Amino acid sequence: MALWRGSACAGFLALAVGCVFLLEPELPGSALRSLWSSLRLGPSPLPPGSLSPEGRLAAAWDALIVQPARRWRRVAVGVNACVDVVLSGVKLLQALGLSPGNGRDHAVLHSRNDLEEAFVHFMRKGAAAERFFSDKETFHDVAQIASEFPGAQHYVGGNAALIGQKFAANSDLKVLLCGPVGPKLHELLDDNVFVPPESLQEVDEFHLILEYQAGEEWGHFKAPHANRFIFSHDLSNGAMNMLEVFVSSLEEFQPDLVVLSGLHMMEGQSKELQRKRLLEVVTSISDIPTGVPVHLELASMTNRELMNSIVHQQVFSAVTSLGLNEQELLFLSQSASGPHASLSSWNGVPDVGMVSDILFWILKEHGRTNSRASDLTRIHFHTLVYHILATVDGHWANQLAAVAAGARVAGIQACATKTIDTSRVSLRAPQEFMTSHSEAGSRITLNPNKPVVEWHREGISFYFTPVLVCKDPIRTVGLGDAISAEGLFYSEVHPHF
Repeated sequence: MALWRGSACAGFLALAVGCVFLLEPELPGSALRSLWSSLRLGPSPLPPGSLSPEGRLAAAWDALIVQPARRWRRVAVGVNACVDVVLSGVKLLQALGLSPGNGRDHAVLHSRNDLEEAFVHFMRKGAAAERFFSDKETFHDVAQIASEFPGAQHYVGGNAALIGQKFAANSDLKVLLCGPVGPKLHELLDDNVFVPPESLQEVDEFHLILEYQAGEEWGHFKAPHANRFIFSHDLSNGAMNMLEVFVSSLEEFQPDLVVLSGLHMMEGQSKELQRKRLLEVVTSISDIPTGVPVHLELASMTNRELMNSIVHQQVFSAVTSLGLNEQELLFLSQSASGPHASLSSWNGVPDVGMVSDILFWILKEHGRTNSRASDLTRIHFHTLVYHILATVDGHWANQLAAVAAGARVAGIQACATKTIDTSRVSLRAPQEFMTSHSEAGSRITLNPNKPVVEWHREGISFYFTPVLVCKDPIRTVGLGDAISAEGLFYSEVHPHF
């Protein structure tokens, strides 16, 4: 009887809609669809993508990402800035008459052949890298060809400028940028970015960004991931010429957050100059008023001695926060004899437990403890498929929102969309992982409905979240800088830090 009633009810409703259509044939289709939808029996279908792991994860992020109670008002960023010339790496190298060999890394590039070998070396791994090109004339010849190449695009470049540009998207923030800013870069910068007159110069510094797509082939090599290879002959940034301008500008600007980057650009300098500038960096940071956190953004490096000096020459203990990716994290551990230093490179997706061990070691060995007067209390780690924020307990708040915001912006910026488009991203993070390999860690199973996983180890908290990876990225350059900026934007430092 109940079944008959349901069928009869459905029949009457269908008849009613048919009568409406006959009596009002001009009624818009959208209105008829709305009427039929309102009369339909049973629950309405959910919007597309809402049942997918990607859709559930994106919705969970949106619920987690809340503004901190205390927000930054003035952010000072320095000291590397340039113009990025972005184009297809394979097409440029072909235009230069180069053919793919077996690939080999070079700490410094001296010729076009070195460029080809280093590009192939990293393309076949799908890994990001940045190198200094020592020959000025050869670099400028290549740069001119690249800049005029069909499809080449010019963007704001340099970690400091990119981070400043990201912060400037928030209109209620005042942003100071100190770096070598030429006419083209000044034109590209957001109006909300203030550049002191002492930072302006007549000629831009150009960095060439050779991009490749996931699955792109050159010769018998195939890129497993979309990524980029960066090179330059950048003397202004390499000598950190704007460091003194940056520090002298802080007293008048009165920032409540300072972001420093560009130390990796010193790789082309002599050891003596590197040591001298690092000491000056530490002295400059010590002049920043107590209570103003300093974030250091690292970048691709090959000079182990320079990295070791950054770790041990009091730079780490002088800064409050670090941002880095998987290449930089492993290289740091190798340079300073940390955990898993015997690993030559990551085999595919970096192991979460190994990453966690290295982050723990950095904060335990170089971070703030009861017996060590270090300022370092936070590390933001990012790799393609997941991110981890590690903090010393009692110094930072809103870190669940911060790590989620950093991961969300990665998918948005790579796909060049305003929000996460679940049809254009995929969840590639490990479904299960151990939180440590150097101690008895926990086994975690990923749940898209609860995308931020938290665990604790000896006074250090870890916040893990997967990334929704863009399937067909529009642009990969500057993702790490956007991730760090977004994570900092949603972070809150306790006043007593």
